[in-house]
Amino acid sequence: MLKRLLPLTAAALLLGVAPVLAAGEVTYVVNNESATYDPSTTTETFALPVIGATFEGLVKYAPDGSVVPALAEKWEVSEDGLTYTFHLRADAKWSDGKPVTAGDFVYAWKRVLTPAAGAKNAPVLYALAGAEDYYKDQTKDNLAVKAIDDQTLQFTLKTRLAYMLQLLPFSVFDPARQDIVDANPEGWTRDPKTYIGTGPFRVTEFNFGKSTVLEKNPNYYNAAAVSLDKLTFRLVPDPATALAAYEAGDVDGIEAVPGPEIPRLSSADGNGFLVVPALGTTYAFFNPNQKPLDDVRVRKALSEAIDRQNIIDFVLQTADQPALGLVPPGINVDGEDFRTGTSEFGLAPTAEVDDAKTLLADAGYPDGKGFPETVFMTYTSPPVEKTLEAIQQMWKQNLNIDVKIQASEWQVYYPEVQKQQFQIAQMGWGADYPHPMTFLDNFTSDSANNLAGWKNADYDKLITDAKTTNDPKASLDDMRKAEALVMDNMVILPLYYRNNYMMMKPYVKGFWRSPLNQPYFDAVTVEK
Repeated sequence: MLKRLLPLTAAALLLGVAPVLAAGEVTYVVNNESATYDPSTTTETFALPVIGATFEGLVKYAPDGSVVPALAEKWEVSEDGLTYTFHLRADAKWSDGKPVTAGDFVYAWKRVLTPAAGAKNAPVLYALAGAEDYYKDQTKDNLAVKAIDDQTLQFTLKTRLAYMLQLLPFSVFDPARQDIVDANPEGWTRDPKTYIGTGPFRVTEFNFGKSTVLEKNPNYYNAAAVSLDKLTFRLVPDPATALAAYEAGDVDGIEAVPGPEIPRLSSADGNGFLVVPALGTTYAFFNPNQKPLDDVRVRKALSEAIDRQNIIDFVLQTADQPALGLVPPGINVDGEDFRTGTSEFGLAPTAEVDDAKTLLADAGYPDGKGFPETVFMTYTSPPVEKTLEAIQQMWKQNLNIDVKIQASEWQVYYPEVQKQQFQIAQMGWGADYPHPMTFLDNFTSDSANNLAGWKNADYDKLITDAKTTNDPKASLDDMRKAEALVMDNMVILPLYYRNNYMMMKPYVKGFWRSPLNQPYFDAVTVEK
């Protein structure tokens, strides 16, 4: 039987800060690595461990989910809720010892809003007055962001945004050093000498394909509270191999546990097994511009023919939940969970076989006859590939169709998906900030993360209205209507709302992992 899911604060408490500080080293296994660790431009969850350890912005999250000071020691918000003024710490420094200035934020945000930089999350900054115009034309520089002096940053929103402070810990708002980036725009994040950050650690080695090694950053404003001398992120793609290394004592923590091992690990005490809630939805993109997925009836048939509960129980063997929508549970707006009272869009935890067969027949493929060759693309990952194989079998059994699975390494796979040269592509999304908009923004017509290439003017308007209204209930209603458009058009194949299942040695104290999937090591001590 699985242990109860630990709320974020409980997970942090379980691994509470040790009474006696002791320097040490921690090796933490990750299953994937990113092609770039640029906090301004990346959208890859795989980059989070390194970016989170080496960069901080104006504010950050505390273990209880609250927003607390980071590089800014204080701030004020105008009475109309539009203008924010942040005051940087006098001891805020880059890892090479140079002071962090308000101008570093101005430069970073303008870079995000420059299309040539390739920042996939640039629309997040559209909350700033003049940002969208600046992104479309850099000659129209009415961006309402300015450095009043080296330690004072001020920006103005185009309209009040109730969750602005929750947005600011997102790495797209981190500062950047113009001298570093301009000297090597494509390679500065791949060389320890130029990967200059503002966080508690700094990179000493990039061993791509093997590991990333970090050390304590002596120039961090709170360096006195950082105990670890060395932090290694070791790359082990196979979770089973990672678990074997953990149980042999070769590593101190692993970010993921193989599904079949969860029942065994969860039933034992003192082994460091943790279940951490995650604000994430695993899904695949349907490409509505590729046959046979250009017919919504086909997309709905494929989605209804899947037994999600079976996948969770027998393939993943986890405590995840079947996903019947885009936005996961656990995100509150105005005191109400987004999922409360929402539609299930014709889906169910188990397969709706009869309805799926009818939809496929109506689309011109009775009992699967004449169904065109279809490929389900994915990145190389044993758990993901097993999930897709189960889906492949369900489609064969329930719809009598054959779908091919094609797997490739992430560095090859993701660029192909970005070109939208696929029929079905495995993906998903983990929240960048604790608000439904982190999921919904991805499906606007101009979003770089809209990998399905789906465009809907009504959807775009609902998202704009949800952001600009001062009425939280009206905003929630608009966001729910927007999600319904995505789901009624079956732009995605939702699979499951996920949790994180991991291991951390009990002698590692002070570690915590947020629902945004960010591991934190700044308060870690080692008590062997």
